[in-house]
Order: sequence, then structure tokens, then C-alpha cells
Amino acid sequence: MTDHLNSAILLIHCPDQRGIVRAVTDFIFRHGGNVTALDQYVDPEQGMFFMRVAWSLDQFDLEREDIDAAFADALGREMQMEWSLEFTDHVQRMALFVSQHSHCFYDILARYETGEWRVEIPLVISNHETLRPAVERLGIDFHCLPVNKENKAQQEQKQLELLQHYGVDFVVLARYMQILSEDFVSAWPHKVINIHHSFLPAFAGARPYHAAYERGVKIIGATSHYVTADLDAGPIIEQDVVRVSHEHSIDDLVRKGRDLEKIVLARAIWQHLQHRVLAYRNRTIVF
Repeated sequence: MTDHLNSAILLIHCPDQRGIVRAVTDFIFRHGGNVTALDQYVDPEQGMFFMRVAWSLDQFDLEREDIDAAFADALGREMQMEWSLEFTDHVQRMALFVSQHSHCFYDILARYETGEWRVEIPLVISNHETLRPAVERLGIDFHCLPVNKENKAQQEQKQLELLQHYGVDFVVLARYMQILSEDFVSAWPHKVINIHHSFLPAFAGARPYHAAYERGVKIIGATSHYVTADLDAGPIIEQDVVRVSHEHSIDDLVRKGRDLEKIVLARAIWQHLQHRVLAYRNRTIVF
């Protein structure tokens, strides 16, 4: 479901307590807002409350720049809330990091070019020149920054400068075959989305499908997650699996795996664009 264009969205988490829903909706009502979507979840083990609420700004009497402070004064601080405030008419700017595996990259470009997503792609960063023609065909800036052990820190600094220069909101690693440093990840918390096969940690290394084939696996999968300093272990946004059998060759496994990676990454990007993902510790609540 897509929210109305002239809406605000709050993603909230705080210690669970009585009256949270009433307090939040009353704040919106008192300022002339009309709630259009509301989802909540209570984690009983951690005693934490999670909420996503969207409301129309058509008759809301607070200016956008005043909502944060007013919410804090009215209930945010008293209820020990942490929250983010988003606006649906803001077109987010997404940077793509790619290497030479192009299946996720072309799927994203197709969704972008056909207008399936309300998103801008101001630049693509790669450590290879391979995909430059496809990027520049759409009028997107392409920056090739080869990475090795000697220049990794320097190249990452250039990447961070480019992201700031282009006003990027979040980054998608579309099969970018480089490990981001802790310094890079800490500068973009819960704003870097990755995709990989779900054979980890059982079949690590460069030839996971070959190893899985030799073990006779019956399912293969894909995982999309936010990137953290702990490699491939960040909060998971989306996952899916497909069944395989003894009749499938290694090429079949690779083909099915790539198809799955495309759709799982697309779902994760969509959820992020819709502000439906709330990351808490190393888990996500996806409303």
C-alpha cells in the first residue's frame, strides 16, 4: 500500500506503556491531522513498543519544520520515545554501488526507468567500468573507483564525499563485491541495503552454488539487509526461498538464485522507500 503524497509518517519505538496509541493519535487530531494508516507491535520479551503512523497534512496546522519539536514537547520526551519523521512527497535519492554482476542492477534500472518507484538515482559508483554505458544511457552520473588494499580508505572517502555532494538519502549495494569499512557503515546507519544468497554461513566463499549443489540442497534463498560492521549480519529486511531438486544443474541453481536476489532486493528497497522498516538493535520491524 502506498501512502498519500501529502502525508507525514512517524516511526516510533519506546518502552511499552499504557496510552501510547491514544497519545500519538490525539497529538495528530489536536493539530488537524487525519490518520490514514496505523500499525503497531509490542515485543513482550523486550517490553518495547513499535509504531508506524501516517496522516494527511492537508489541514494540519503545524509547519513541517515545527512538528518534531512539538511532538517531543507533547509526548516524545515524557514517553522516552525515539522516532523518525518522514514526508511522502519527498522523492528519495538512491545511490547504487555495483561491480560486474549485473542482474540486480538491471532490475533496479528497469523499475526506475518505468517509473515503478518514486525515486531518483543521481549516481552509480562502481569498482569496474563494465556498466558505464547502461548507466550513462539514462543520464545518470557514473563514477568508477577501483578498490584494492592500498587505496581502500582513500576510495571510500571519495565515495562518502560523492554521496554528500549528490544529496543521497540511502545506498543500495546491487551485488557490489567489496566489503565496506566500519567507518563507512557508521556514517550511514540503516541507510545501506545489501543483497546476498542465503547459503551463509554454511556455504561461504566464491563458489557457494557449487558447494550447495554438491551437498544436494533442496532450497536456495536470498537475504536483503541493512549493512553493519558485522559482515552480512545486519538487520534483515526481506528474505525468500525457492525449492530445487536433484534434477537442477549448477547453472539452474545460479539462475534461480539470481532471480530470487532481484525480487528480494526490490522488495527491500520498496519497503525502505515507503518508510515501513524500523530497525531496532539487530532486528527489523517491517510494517
